[in-house]
Amino acid sequence: MTNWTFRRLGEEQAGERAPAVPVTLPHDAMLDEPRTLLSAGGVNTGWYEGRDYEYTRILPLPAEAEGKSLILEFEGVYHNAEVWVNGRQAAFRPYGYTNFCVDLEGLVRFGQDNELRVIARNADQPNSRWYSGAGIYRPVTLWVGGAQHILPAGLRVRTLAIGPARLEIDLFTRGDGPAEIDILDGETCLQTVRGEVTGGRLTLQTTLPDARLWTPGQANRLYTCRARFAGDEAAADFGVRTLDWGPQGLRINGQRVILRGACIHHDNGILGACAYPEAEARKVRLMAENGYNALRSAHNPCSRALLDACDRQGMLVMDEYVDAWYIHKTQYDYVNYLSEWWRQDLQDMVDKDYNHPSVILYSTGNEVSETAQPRGIAFTGEMTRYLHSLDATRPVTCGVNIFFNFLSAAGFGVYNDEKARKEAEQAERLRREGKLVRQKAVGSEFFNNLAGLLGDNAMKVGATLYPCDLKTRDAFANMDVAGYNYGIYRYGHDLKKYPDRLILGTETFCRDAWRFWEQVQDEPRLLGDFVWSGMDYLGEVGVGAWEYRDYAPDFSHGPGWVTAGSGRVDLTGSPLGEALYTRVVFGQANGPLMAVCPVNHTDDRHSPSAWKMSNALPSWSWNGCEDRPARVEVYARAAWVELWLNGERIARRRASRTCRTLFRVKYRPGTLVAVSRNEAGRELGRCTLRSAGSDTCLQAVPEQAAPAPGGLWYVRLRYTDHAGLVKPLERGVIQVEVQGGSLLGLGSACPYSERGYRGRETDTYYGEALAIVRADPEADCVTLTARDGRYSTSVTARPAAERSSQ
Repeated sequence: MTNWTFRRLGEEQAGERAPAVPVTLPHDAMLDEPRTLLSAGGVNTGWYEGRDYEYTRILPLPAEAEGKSLILEFEGVYHNAEVWVNGRQAAFRPYGYTNFCVDLEGLVRFGQDNELRVIARNADQPNSRWYSGAGIYRPVTLWVGGAQHILPAGLRVRTLAIGPARLEIDLFTRGDGPAEIDILDGETCLQTVRGEVTGGRLTLQTTLPDARLWTPGQANRLYTCRARFAGDEAAADFGVRTLDWGPQGLRINGQRVILRGACIHHDNGILGACAYPEAEARKVRLMAENGYNALRSAHNPCSRALLDACDRQGMLVMDEYVDAWYIHKTQYDYVNYLSEWWRQDLQDMVDKDYNHPSVILYSTGNEVSETAQPRGIAFTGEMTRYLHSLDATRPVTCGVNIFFNFLSAAGFGVYNDEKARKEAEQAERLRREGKLVRQKAVGSEFFNNLAGLLGDNAMKVGATLYPCDLKTRDAFANMDVAGYNYGIYRYGHDLKKYPDRLILGTETFCRDAWRFWEQVQDEPRLLGDFVWSGMDYLGEVGVGAWEYRDYAPDFSHGPGWVTAGSGRVDLTGSPLGEALYTRVVFGQANGPLMAVCPVNHTDDRHSPSAWKMSNALPSWSWNGCEDRPARVEVYARAAWVELWLNGERIARRRASRTCRTLFRVKYRPGTLVAVSRNEAGRELGRCTLRSAGSDTCLQAVPEQAAPAPGGLWYVRLRYTDHAGLVKPLERGVIQVEVQGGSLLGLGSACPYSERGYRGRETDTYYGEALAIVRADPEADCVTLTARDGRYSTSVTARPAAERSSQ
């Protein structure tokens, strides 16, 4: 990860190339670019400009390494990556989200230094509908083996049965000969099996008595399969679990599982695209804490680190391949390469995913209107069959926007190559003129704007039209599971019309959680739901934001706007009222839970969005808003809900059957209590929010006690009273200094941020901000100091010897 240098291409200074600077991988080069009207990516990419980049590293190889097999694995380079070794091109990989390997045989010199050079292109804007990041944003690994060796991803473990557990193990090698395979539980070897590799492959079966099963929703301890062959050794973690799907639903270890899913993008908020293991694990933990048991990797293959975290934490995964097939959504997206590379891409995705028990679904695409065309229908089936040939243990789906398919077939608001070309040409012309005007909205931006104006029902009602069935049924027949984006009003009808169809809500609105949960209980062919989205993300700016003018000077979604504002959990990881709501709906919290819309903005106009049901926050600290009307939301499964303020009952209402009961009361500071009751009046539960005191301080609150050496440390910066209650209406610009580490990211959850996340100061958003620090590997302690001119605070930690399990 270390000893790399980086520079921008095309930045000559006095005839000389731009200087190279040291960087540590993973590295997101796009996060340091300016955000301006000259950005051809515009609203899609958060207005970050695009560049091309060069990474270099000197690789010394001792003379005794000659004869060894040397393979470089890149887990993700965005995009059109070129790998050069000692001046010779060794590889080209266009897709920015797949892992790929480079065999160094014949390219390196032993007993001397070797130059690795990686080119990452991102100047070809627009090339993405969201913030892609750029550069080597996932890990790079050098695999060393003998002349005969185990291939990368050459060890596969499959559970054939449980009770007792019966395993099938495949070993793929370069060369033939005897091999030994151990099954380990931690450091304890449970058994060893032996066999003879023939034709580069060995398949063995073994029984593992009393095996513990990998179970969703639980912290899981994994087994390890270790193979030894020709002096080479490889290991893979795995979980013992079965997976089947059919009329009885999706079943793991023979038990039906309902997917309570959330869509996530690949970025890690203020860290950009960097796939730090701690950041990926934290994202999984946050989703689990807020009631979700499944993640959809939208709209590209996820990192290995995220899958590792999902394995350990019991989170299920739908790993998705791509956002476009052969019709451009942006001019320079992956369409130009997909026809040549899709088989290799899917092979690499399966190689990465196969041993991960968390992966239960593959998705071939997202809102690809090609599924309404004969060519696209055939391609749907071709990809499904190819994935089955690579991995027959998991079903295949594709997320189809049903209404989108119909409108696309009618030529309204459709993606097409000609529109994408004209958009790119006009953007380049205006860039040369030093200005950029907004293009006509097409594709997803068109529908996002439409939904923002007409509300979430626009797509859902549209999807009920008969032509929508005609334009989706043949593609759905070519999948194992039909993926419905915003098609919840079709579920009941289609389950009756197509008795063999399995339906998955691959993309849904938060508002539909209750409706989905009521339907899924009695219909096992309805497998689950993935809300858009679980956690806020960079790019697609403002699509899910309800913002006021004190945080965003206008609602144009121009430069300054940087995130979608679309998460049930905000960009810094704080759950919003919508997250509390879905926890109650899905039975993951007894309730009642409670949140309050910002009292200082009750009835004020905000930026429009269909993707946000509410902007309520779990706070009753609205200092200075006394006697203003307050909108209180109580989430409960109950017959009655009451509100009590400072010991006095101020409201009582029959609870909404959708689990979201709304009150309008006057704000007065103190203690607000929501009480839920059954029909007979018996109390079922209560929730309390307390007002912060009049005193104010700045607090630095670490999320974990200490980082690992060289690891990440998340520190929340909050305006609170001295009891630690956050004061959302306190606001300031906070400067941060770090000793014993480096500041990787600093920012707030606000969808509008002119500062970005790479500086040393940030505004707060509803009283909070977040700092992310990387501890120096050799530091005895790490100290973060924050100040705003009025208050200051500091916090110190000693890096832990073992990496946090976070």
